[in-house]
Amino acid sequence: MTFEILFVLLGLLGMVIALVLDKMRPGMVLFSVVVLFLCAGILTPKEMLEGFSNKGMMTVAMLFLVSEGIRQSGALGQIIKKLLPQGKTTVFKAQFRMLPTIAFISAFLNNTPVVVIFAPIIKRWAESVKLPATKFLIPLSYVTILGGICTLIGTSTNLVVHGMILEAGYEGFAMFELGKVGIFIAIVGVIYLFAFSSRLLPDVRTDAVKLDEEPEEHGDLHRVEAVLGARFPGINKKLGDFNFKRHYGAEVKEIKRSGQSIAGNLENEYLREGDTLVVMADDSFVKTWGESSVFVLLANGKDTEPVPGKGKRWFALALLILMIVGATVGELPAVKEAFPKIKLDMFFFVSITTIIMAWTKIFPARKYTKYISWDILITIACAFAISKAMVNSGVADVVARFIIGMSHHYGPHVLLAAMFIITNLFTELITNNAAAALAFPLALSISSQMGVSPMPFFVVICMAASASFSTPIGYQTNLIVQGIGNYKFTDFVRIGLPLNIITFLISIILIPLIWNF
Repeated sequence: MTFEILFVLLGLLGMVIALVLDKMRPGMVLFSVVVLFLCAGILTPKEMLEGFSNKGMMTVAMLFLVSEGIRQSGALGQIIKKLLPQGKTTVFKAQFRMLPTIAFISAFLNNTPVVVIFAPIIKRWAESVKLPATKFLIPLSYVTILGGICTLIGTSTNLVVHGMILEAGYEGFAMFELGKVGIFIAIVGVIYLFAFSSRLLPDVRTDAVKLDEEPEEHGDLHRVEAVLGARFPGINKKLGDFNFKRHYGAEVKEIKRSGQSIAGNLENEYLREGDTLVVMADDSFVKTWGESSVFVLLANGKDTEPVPGKGKRWFALALLILMIVGATVGELPAVKEAFPKIKLDMFFFVSITTIIMAWTKIFPARKYTKYISWDILITIACAFAISKAMVNSGVADVVARFIIGMSHHYGPHVLLAAMFIITNLFTELITNNAAAALAFPLALSISSQMGVSPMPFFVVICMAASASFSTPIGYQTNLIVQGIGNYKFTDFVRIGLPLNIITFLISIILIPLIWNF
C-alpha cells in the first residue's frame, strides 16, 4: 500500500467520523479534507477548484433561487391549502389528497422550502380537524424525497452525480431519465405510506409548555416554534451562555429534540442544529426573523407565508413550467441539430428563469445570497475534488478490486446491490452529496475493471444517496419535521427502514433492465 493510498484512506475515515460526530458543517469538513489532499500533493490547485465551476453545482445554486421565487410568489401555500380537506375527515383520506401532489411538486423544486412551507400549515390544519399532526409530517418529508428522485433537478444529489458523469467523459442524464425507475419507487413508496404510516407513526405527543398555562405573565406574547438552522450562532453552546433573550428578544420555554420535550434546567442544555425551541415572543419576532437563515422554520400557529396577487403566482408558475418544458425539449435530437452552437439543457433554462425572476422582483434580487445554501454548494464542490483524489491516489481502484474480489463469482448484479448498500449506509450517516462523492469513483472503477457499462452503477448511486428514510440526520427535511412533530429517532427507523428496503429491491431489479451492463 502506497503512502498516497494510506493518506487518502485515513483522510476519508477522518471525514466520515467528523461528519457523524457533527463537529463542523459538512461543507467545512469536506473542504478541510480537500486542503489536506492539496498539501500532500494528491490534488493540484486546479483539481481542487474545478468543482466550484462545475455546471451541476451552478445549476443547484440557481435552483435555490427559483425555489425561493416560487415560495415568495405564494403559489405553494395556496396549493397546499386547497389540498387540505375541511371538516371531518380521516388520516387516509387526507394523505390521499396531499401526498401524490406534494411528491409531484418536489420533483421540480428543492424539497426543503416545500417542507418549510407545508409543515406548519399541515400542523395547524391537523389541530383544527382534530387529527394527529404526527401522522402527516414524516410522510410529508418522505414524499418530497420520493418525488425528488424522479427528475434530474428533483434533488441536488442527482445533479451532483450528473456533473461527475460529464466530468468522467460520459453523457449525463436527461431531464426525466431517472424517472424510469424513480417513478416506480415513488408510487410504491406512496402506497406504502398510505397503508402503514397511520399504524407505524405515533399519536400526538403533547408539548411540555402551553400558552394558556401562564396567560397573565405573558400578556401579548404567544407561542412560537423555531427550528435552529446551521447558521444559528448558538450551535453547540449552552443556552445560558448564549442568552437567547438578549439576541432575539424572546424567552425559551422548551427544547424539543428527538421526541423529547425538555422544559427544566434549560440554561445547561447545549443547542444543536435541528432543535426546535418553543419560545414566548410578540408579533414582531416572526416578522423580524422569518427571512433569516439562522432559523430553518418559524411557526406561530398563524399563516405567515407571503400572499401576493394572483398575477405574480401565475407568472412564477409559468416560468417554472417553461423552464422544465424548455430543458426537456432541448434534449430532443431535432432541437440539438437546429441549435448546434447552443446547449439547451437545464443549466441554460434555469439561468434564464433565475434572471427573469430577479428582474421582475419575484424574489428580492438584493438579497439573493441569503436564499442560497452555501454549505451545500461547498459540499458539492469539494465532493468533486474528493472523488478526484480517490482516483489520483489509486484508492478507488484498490477498493473496487476488493469489492470485486469478494463477489467475483456472482457478476455485476451483486456488485450493483453492494454499491446501493454502501451508498445508502453513508447517506444515512453523513450528507447525501458526500455519500455520492465517495461512491462515484468506486462505481466508475468497478465498471471499468469488470468491463461493463457504468451507467447502472451511476443510477443506483442516485437512488441510494437520496433514500434517506431511516434516520432524521440523513436529510434536512427529516430534521425539520422531527422537531415540529416531536418525533423520536426510533419513529424514523420504524417507518423509514421498510422504505429503504423497498427502494433497494426496486432499484436492483429495474435498473439492470433499463440500463444494460
